[in-house]
Amino acid sequence: MKPRLLPPVSRSTRRAFLRDATLLSALAFPFVNRLPVLGANERLHIAGVGVGGKGWTDITQCSSENIVALCDVDDRRAEPAFKRFPDAKRFRDFRHMFDAMSREIDAVTVSTPDHMHFLPAMWAIERGKHVYCQKPLTQTIREARLLTAAAKKRKVATQMGNQARSHPGTRRDAELIRAGVLGVVQEVHCWTDRPGTWWRQGMSRPSDTPPVPAGLDWDLWLGGAPERPYHPAYVPFAWRGFWDFGTGALGDMGCHLLNVPDLALEIRDATRVEATTEGLTSESGPLWARVRWDIPARGSRPAFRLFWYDGAKRPDPALFPARTLPENGVLVVGNHDTMLTNYEGGGQFRSGRTLADFKDVPELFPKASPQAWEQAHYQEWIRAAKGGPKTLTGFEAAGPMTEVVLLGNVAQRAGREIHWDSRRMRITNHADANQWIGREYRKGWHA
Repeated sequence: MKPRLLPPVSRSTRRAFLRDATLLSALAFPFVNRLPVLGANERLHIAGVGVGGKGWTDITQCSSENIVALCDVDDRRAEPAFKRFPDAKRFRDFRHMFDAMSREIDAVTVSTPDHMHFLPAMWAIERGKHVYCQKPLTQTIREARLLTAAAKKRKVATQMGNQARSHPGTRRDAELIRAGVLGVVQEVHCWTDRPGTWWRQGMSRPSDTPPVPAGLDWDLWLGGAPERPYHPAYVPFAWRGFWDFGTGALGDMGCHLLNVPDLALEIRDATRVEATTEGLTSESGPLWARVRWDIPARGSRPAFRLFWYDGAKRPDPALFPARTLPENGVLVVGNHDTMLTNYEGGGQFRSGRTLADFKDVPELFPKASPQAWEQAHYQEWIRAAKGGPKTLTGFEAAGPMTEVVLLGNVAQRAGREIHWDSRRMRITNHADANQWIGREYRKGWHA
């Protein structure tokens, strides 16, 4: 049977959204196998898509289970995984892996560059597989919306790779914010030292065409992205700075730094977003960016504003004057107090209070030991796949948070404040900006 992918995004966002809604309501999932019903002591059969670099961490953290297949487009990067799991079958193309082994696979990790998160993750979900996918969940808002809806429809166990969501410090900080120790939250500020110290941005496309290294399948690495010659400026890591492959500093670190705020406040459905940048190009993210989102009220939680800073930019030091702000951090500003934290928690308070002052605040979330928190992120997904409790960053949470993050990138590229209609998934005041809500896939990746 010929592999099938979702159709390409239309240039008309409205038509694309209506088509997507029809697709999800009518999707019959013709490839689906029966979801496995496993006991707690039985082992999942897991396949890894992308097993070098971060993929090495993801697949080895799942080694309590049976690793049955390894898929990677770069033999050199994948070699450690091949040696670690010699009995696993090897593939370069995830489509061939699913065609050959779908009935033998229960769950899949997806640890590819950002532009290839959605396609293998959706293929897995369509076939009834549980999915662990690296952050950001997808490269575009449309992809995040479709993947979230498909996972819900198929009732598969999912987890996004923002590992510190499982850190006990992260969960405790979120519990305290939920309990109101800061008062009513009015602002959240997040910042990172990326880019610059980790990869470059503000670039043009390389013009030279060096040879493709042995062992790398460049056509498969491109996947659904537009065709272009190989260049070491992209592989294996600096692709993050290019719009065709990555999501810049905001996409890389946003889903980490929002761990505490999202767990506490459920960041969803921004209404207005504005960005200031320097050095942004049609090829690459900016040298630095400042972004502001208006987050509407949700349930009993009032509206607030979310701010982002990257490159050399930081929040106003007067927000937390007691100390120098770290290179990566989060400030949650309430009307009674302010918390300085990061993606692993460990909150400090402007008032001088300490975490020990809140021993009586009840715990809401399960806690791993401080030594085992990263492994716990994978084990929570594995337990959920075996019928246990849902994960705290399953796609029903990760998808909407990823949408907010990616909307910040759209505002950067639009160069003006944008007004977002989340229900209709469209920008209402700047029609041209809707071109960045989705993407088209290269020929051969949508049929």
